[in-house]
Amino acid sequence: MIIIAYDFTDNKVRTKFSKFINKFGKKVQYSVYEVRNSPRVLQNILKEIELTYKQLFQGSDSILIFQVCEGDKKKIVRYGYAANDNEEVLIF
Repeated sequence: MIIIAYDFTDNKVRTKFSKFINKFGKKVQYSVYEVRNSPRVLQNILKEIELTYKQLFQGSDSILIFQVCEGDKKKIVRYGYAANDNEEVLIF
């Protein structure tokens, strides 16, 4: 799993990046996404950041990418709506 957190001062850049990251994962907070990990997905994200978004950075803009291994995924504590993410849903 990959956690991506970002902050852009420019609304257009923030919206564009949000739409881009949304293709790979799901939003867990306003500017935080959870992405299913694969080397190919990570490489695609890093390449797009380098080619498109890095040049648009202003003074306080940032993107943080955290790779969470399988062992650490078990250490994540979720509350509220996020607690349902780990539950299996069975619909009849």
